[in-house]
Amino acid sequence: MGNRTPLYTSHLDLGGKMVDFGGWDMPLHYGSQLQEHQAVRADCGMFDVSHMRVVDIAGPGAEAYLRHLLANDVARAAPGKALYSAMLNESGGIVDDLIVYVLAEGDYRLVVNCATGASDIAWMRGHSPGFAVEITPRPELAIVAIQGPGALARVQQVVCDAARAAVAAMPVFGCAQVGRWTLARTGYTGEDGVEIILPGDQCPDLWQRLLAVDVPPVGLGARDTLRLEAGLNLYGNEMDATVSPLEANLGWTLAWDPPERDFIGRAALEEQRRRGVGHKLVGLVTRERAVLRAHQVVRLPGLAATGEITSGTFSPTLGMPIAMARVPVAAASEAVVEIRGRDIPVQIVKPCFVRHGQGLPGLAG
Repeated sequence: MGNRTPLYTSHLDLGGKMVDFGGWDMPLHYGSQLQEHQAVRADCGMFDVSHMRVVDIAGPGAEAYLRHLLANDVARAAPGKALYSAMLNESGGIVDDLIVYVLAEGDYRLVVNCATGASDIAWMRGHSPGFAVEITPRPELAIVAIQGPGALARVQQVVCDAARAAVAAMPVFGCAQVGRWTLARTGYTGEDGVEIILPGDQCPDLWQRLLAVDVPPVGLGARDTLRLEAGLNLYGNEMDATVSPLEANLGWTLAWDPPERDFIGRAALEEQRRRGVGHKLVGLVTRERAVLRAHQVVRLPGLAATGEITSGTFSPTLGMPIAMARVPVAAASEAVVEIRGRDIPVQIVKPCFVRHGQGLPGLAG
């Protein structure tokens, strides 16, 4: 038996197919992964993401500490804003990717991945000496993500007046603290939505209220196809401690200015930027009947070096196989993937296939 979120019984009641995910018993789907995926693209759906780890950072040295710990710069985010960043090792590899919610001056809430949660907290504490900072894991908190074009309207039907007003006024990547709840317009699907961090004992009631206004539950299966269609990285697939942000399409998260900010991994990244990276992260599509999966070999015409698929799936929105892959920087627009002795032709594209429910130009099935 793995760890269980406050919604474990709710998942069973809804017929959720439970699987182990990073040591947690989580729903893969509730009957139809395809229907769950389509619900989020067309209207909305809700996810239990309470397996993610919440960590609060506070104290007079909190900003200085996070400016050293993270590759992005929290000084750029005013209270009421969220910031996406990587946490790097000295070699520039990604220890984890995370969201920072700036709740107030010197008051930060971080959400990190479940599989790396314990090591992340150890890493944070290991780099805290010298800073006046308190690092507080919050295992009593749960997280529900409501995603899709109809998500904001549904959330406003079931929350209190103060939370309703906060959501109505909230910009994308904004956040607000309302009582014991943190509400934010963030997510992992490529759609609009709201993520709510709240006490675990209040989570089942929120879940039931959302069910009552016809928000369907969505499992891990559709969560993965949605994020892959949106070209969003998954830790352990597109990035890990051996991969830098420059090799994972995350250069936009690196705050180089001011140059005197000495964040962990900066020197290694500057050297990598100077000499250039050897690989890049791309998207792959094919109109062949094939299944693109992680670790399949990608061969490039005219190049001896090969690449590798990091994540792959069948895209319900596009009606075709898609994948993300790490390939040599010299790769152009065509490649082949070896699948059971067959060479499947694939097209190399930007690793974002669907935006706001629509396939990008040229990617219709």
